[in-house]
Amino acid sequence: IGCSFIDVGCGPGRHSIELARRGMQVQGIDVSQDFIDIASRHASEEFLTGAKFVRLDARSLQDETSLHSQFDFAICLCQGAFGLMVDDRQDVDILTGIRKCLKPSGVIVLSAFNAYFSVKHHDGADFDALRGVSHETTDIRNDQGEVKSVDLWTGCYTPRELRLVFGQAGFDMLSISSVEPGRYSSAECSTELPEFLVIAKSR
Repeated sequence: IGCSFIDVGCGPGRHSIELARRGMQVQGIDVSQDFIDIASRHASEEFLTGAKFVRLDARSLQDETSLHSQFDFAICLCQGAFGLMVDDRQDVDILTGIRKCLKPSGVIVLSAFNAYFSVKHHDGADFDALRGVSHETTDIRNDQGEVKSVDLWTGCYTPRELRLVFGQAGFDMLSISSVEPGRYSSAECSTELPEFLVIAKSR
């Protein structure tokens, strides 16, 4: 029997689709209807009935009682919702909502941008030291191939901050590792890799 996952900030469904291919039951949520439509189409094209997608703001998970205590695992990867909020309190709100969606002792796997790396290496971005937020401009491409320049504000964290915010949201930290996007490992925390990968268990 496959485990159940909630993919928070699922985007176009890359992680959810792969989990469904492996027999898992996955509920993907994202604030973007365009992403939800793309993910749903991909799941339908592959006949992946175990992958469902719905438009939902991660900040409202605390109030989505139909999702509470439903999932064995939560993933929140590639800055999927967490870290995209300018208001510090919303990080705790999102994590608390995710924790409510997990079964007792459910596990979350989350990536967060490394503040040390941003200060030391991220030349293409401006770092606000007071807020811990990195600002950059990047190009995105829609389904028609049209390119648009957009501003990105991303919250950056130290391992200490991650331990504090996860504890406040009701998680026990299992590990924090330094990683590169798409190349996750259990490497020790450092200033040299752009993200931290957090694994934590709900209380």
